[in-house]
Amino acid sequence: MSGGVLASGILSHPQSLLARHSPIFSAGPNGGSQKVILDTDPGVDDAFALLLAMRSSELNVVAVTAVAGNVPLSVTLPNALRLVEMADRPEIPVAGGASSPLIRKLVTAAYAHGNNGLAGVEFPPARLQPVKEPASDLICRLVRENAKNICIVGIGPLTNIALALRQDPEIVSMVSSIVLMGGSLSGGNVTPAAEFNFYVDPEAASIVFGSGIPIRMVGLDVTRRVQLTERHVQALQAGKGRVSEAAARIAEAVMKMHRGADSERGPNLHDPLAVSSLIRPDILTFEDYQVEIETMGSITAGESVGWKHAPARHAAPMEIASAAESASDFPFRANAKVATGVDSEKFFELLISRLTTTGK
Repeated sequence: MSGGVLASGILSHPQSLLARHSPIFSAGPNGGSQKVILDTDPGVDDAFALLLAMRSSELNVVAVTAVAGNVPLSVTLPNALRLVEMADRPEIPVAGGASSPLIRKLVTAAYAHGNNGLAGVEFPPARLQPVKEPASDLICRLVRENAKNICIVGIGPLTNIALALRQDPEIVSMVSSIVLMGGSLSGGNVTPAAEFNFYVDPEAASIVFGSGIPIRMVGLDVTRRVQLTERHVQALQAGKGRVSEAAARIAEAVMKMHRGADSERGPNLHDPLAVSSLIRPDILTFEDYQVEIETMGSITAGESVGWKHAPARHAAPMEIASAAESASDFPFRANAKVATGVDSEKFFELLISRLTTTGK
């Protein structure tokens, strides 16, 4: 990552960062901005992603939908409400979604995010209440109301999104794109094969990648290069306002959780990197791939496999396979743009400037 560049540059002087990089920020929805539904499982990095999205006028967050993932739904939903309230965006509806994957038992990551999902930092309960509409219903309705003009941002397991696509298949042609944090073409983080979000619900990820909706996949190939450091924490602490204070507290706490392994560097900020691609397109570079999700393997479930060109092949046929089952080649069709390059310095400039600017 570009942490070395940042260390010797503006992030070694947090106040200069705040002065040089004032964000484009509007507290309310903007007619000309990209409409997005944020599907999330907060989660430390989800918290940064949500705050970044809600502090960026380029995005019009029309809903936040919570899913079980990093921690159970009983924790992710209250966290989502807290974060929306923290950003002073009470007009954004927050809906509860799936409490478990489509067909699997839930596996969480409290070891990385703390039992409360926010690295143990305690915030008051939100006054905001979730809408009664289930997440999948809300997704379907908003997509139909904003046909071809709405993007779904999935930064947790893709269960809610898969349920919406299964519930109302016609919305496939109405979603402009899906931007997601998940997957990897270079090995996993929860198993050698699988990234966490796809590992938790590989069947949901498979439904999404098979839907035909344009997908931008921001996976471990790039998110491993945006690692939180003490200098980033200091820059957040130098900011003013409720959002900056909350972000700094979470960042400081998660750094303490990671200090046993490395005193300087903390976790990768996976989810806000995915959100950043909608705000500042020059942060990430993408390449076309055909991506399929492994759902059958006992040791590879959740693996994202990418073909860059033909021939595209599955496993060799079994000796007892019928003639119809004997073909291992299948038509090559790029179904996703996969992030393969990242400018870490630009990412952290964007993230910290947006979170540290005072506003509504």
